[in-house]
Amino acid sequence: MFWRRRSFPTPGRSGESVPLRLPMAARILIGVMTIVAVGVVFVANGYLTDRFVETTRQRAELRQSLYAGAILSELQRNSVVPLLLARDQTLISALNARDFSASSQRLISYVDEIGAASIRLLDMDGRTVAATDRTQLGSLHAEKPFFTEAIDTTDTVFTLAPNETGAYEANFSRLVRDGTMPLGVLQVQVDLAQFESRWRGTTAAVAVTDAGGTVILSTEPRWRGKSLEEALDQMPVPSALERALASTGAFGPGLEDGWFSSAAFMQMEARVPFRGWRLVSFTSYESVRERVNGVLALIIMGFALALALGFYLLNRRSTLRSLLFQRESVALRRLNDRLSREIAERKRVQEELKETEQSLAQSSKLAALGEMSAAVSHELNQPLAAMKTYLAGARLLLQRRRPEEALSSFQRIDDLIDRMGAITRQLKSYARKGGEAFERIDVREALAAALTLMEPQMRQSRVRLTQAVPDHPVEVMADRLRLEQVIINLVRNALDAMEGMEDPELDLLLTAGEEVVIAVRDTGPGLAEPEKLFEPFYTTKKPGEGVGLGLAISSGIVSDHGGRLTARNGQTGGAVFEVRLPALETRLDAAE
Repeated sequence: MFWRRRSFPTPGRSGESVPLRLPMAARILIGVMTIVAVGVVFVANGYLTDRFVETTRQRAELRQSLYAGAILSELQRNSVVPLLLARDQTLISALNARDFSASSQRLISYVDEIGAASIRLLDMDGRTVAATDRTQLGSLHAEKPFFTEAIDTTDTVFTLAPNETGAYEANFSRLVRDGTMPLGVLQVQVDLAQFESRWRGTTAAVAVTDAGGTVILSTEPRWRGKSLEEALDQMPVPSALERALASTGAFGPGLEDGWFSSAAFMQMEARVPFRGWRLVSFTSYESVRERVNGVLALIIMGFALALALGFYLLNRRSTLRSLLFQRESVALRRLNDRLSREIAERKRVQEELKETEQSLAQSSKLAALGEMSAAVSHELNQPLAAMKTYLAGARLLLQRRRPEEALSSFQRIDDLIDRMGAITRQLKSYARKGGEAFERIDVREALAAALTLMEPQMRQSRVRLTQAVPDHPVEVMADRLRLEQVIINLVRNALDAMEGMEDPELDLLLTAGEEVVIAVRDTGPGLAEPEKLFEPFYTTKKPGEGVGLGLAISSGIVSDHGGRLTARNGQTGGAVFEVRLPALETRLDAAE
């Protein structure tokens, strides 16, 4: 702030103007404060620049970790899909019968839950027989790497290759077999383009390279297919950052030409723990200078206000007082504008971090739904087996001219069909973790309904069933359908454990106290590793007889009801599973 000598008219003997002079003390004070202000601004500029640069670097490291984690989560989530779908009996039957009329619709029903880009089913000639994109039906891919490599191995194969547009397509493929006979190949395409869309418009240029150093994902399309050094030679980082940030409005007409200099961005590299991939980012410092200037403006404004106050005290003339007020008003408006910009910048960064966190949460939820898609076939096996038994009985009754009894079997089949539809609807409730379907139920009725569904299997297995159920109602707050689902899972596992044994016995015990306990005991070989029973995909059954999700799902259902599911070996042999739920009276006391 500079001041010049000015003359103001003051009363005199002859009316002449008397020059206004500042006192020597005021001049010395102004000089000292100016020197102090320059020193403080210089020191503060260096300190704040280093501090905000470090903050920008830490933010870039966090963003890079989130990007790498999101890529790994997407790849891992899609890698299990071919393994699950290759065991789908509907697809295997379609390949055997060469009837693919419903196969594409079945794949479409999976793709929304899985989150994959597309799913295709190919026969052994490499022809697409079913696909989520119906325009691909009939296309030949016998020479594609994802097909040839899947034919040569029994494991899931990962391939990465550029398409016609230059973008890289990632595929997981697996051979579909019926026993030892190969039938075709199932291919799942990973949607990697979604990450490029999310990265664009941020304050960073991002690239992902494979183990050979070739760029496969990037915010700058010209980098794809080249090594990072070649990509930077063709399209330097400053130009790529300008293109990446153009859509956000971060650069205006007043941008200095030298802003994207060699010191205006930082290069960071992180490892993606998947086949040697690496993630490289170039982060701009475009917000550092603005934030430093905002703080420096506060400091300068403080000195300016101090000087203004000093002049106000030294000179009480109305004209100078008015001038100081005007300048103070302008300075405050500028300060307010700078503070507003800084607040907007902070909000933008917080929203960006929030969006990234929501993306990770959504990936986790989709991974859980991917596991549940495999559980649907597991849960429907029992009603289908019961329907087959009732159909056989109805056919025999009709042959013997007993239509009234046959109608009873058909009614049971209709009930089973309704139950199958209800089981498929449990996918949403399993993901929602809600209690909207909780109601006051009698556990005895749920137990009786579950045993009714399992009656044909128990009769076929010649199991001797022993029940110990109280005469009075045993009430809990629960979702009756999901509780029946748990009981059916435990009874079915007990029947499977006793398969092939002489005189199998199944004991069901229902007790009520502070807790309602449903105990299922069998006379099978017992449990080898009880601590692993409730882990997803852990199973002691032979391949093709189970995927190891029943007990994991049952444990989750019991936990949602506020209880716990335990397993142990019986004292006289066999296994004992106990479902412990809070009694209705206990829940009411806790609520009060």
